[in-house]
Amino acid sequence: MTLTVFTGGVRSGKSAAAVSAAVVSDAPVTFIATAEPGDNEMVKRISRHRAERPADWVTVEAPYDLISAVAGVDPKDTVVIDCLAVWASNRMLARQAASQSLAVQTSTVQTSTGQASTDQVAAEIVEDAAGLAQSLAARRGLSVIVTNEVGSGIVPATSLGREFRDLLGAVNQAVVKAANSAYLVVAGRLLALVDSVESLSQTMTEIVAEAHSEEVQQ
Repeated sequence: MTLTVFTGGVRSGKSAAAVSAAVVSDAPVTFIATAEPGDNEMVKRISRHRAERPADWVTVEAPYDLISAVAGVDPKDTVVIDCLAVWASNRMLARQAASQSLAVQTSTVQTSTGQASTDQVAAEIVEDAAGLAQSLAARRGLSVIVTNEVGSGIVPATSLGREFRDLLGAVNQAVVKAANSAYLVVAGRLLALVDSVESLSQTMTEIVAEAHSEEVQQ
């Protein structure tokens, strides 16, 4: 049917937009949550989001394996994934922890090896995100993804923060590329994202050709 992506900053209204889109679909809804209640603040945040959703929705917790979670939902039902940024963070931290543990065990901690491992983890996560988006777009029911924009502010002070910023930017591009529609949510208002980077060159070529044509006619 269709895949819709809502992206934006924290408390921008993107989750509310996703809930509204799912309600309008008039189909059974499965909400796939990626957050884990790691501390009291997150417990409260999860509880608040749960209270904002219709009580008859099915909630599935999938902090790491979204593809399997989606596969377990009836293809005709609506799926809401909230949020992809948390999933990317979960995956990145889990893989880095596993890599560091292996490096310690084998006593081969080297800067170059560590960077290669980080790049490999990022590539795998982006690839999985692209595969997830393609499978969602191919479903019969509506699919909705909520994600975050984290690259519009200051440069993160830590290397881990910068790695996550870069990773999420690539993940978001991968899922929006497969989506039928995408929106940037700011202060509860939606801005449709229409032209892709790939289509921009074609658009600019047409604009330049039209300008040259007008010059010739003059």
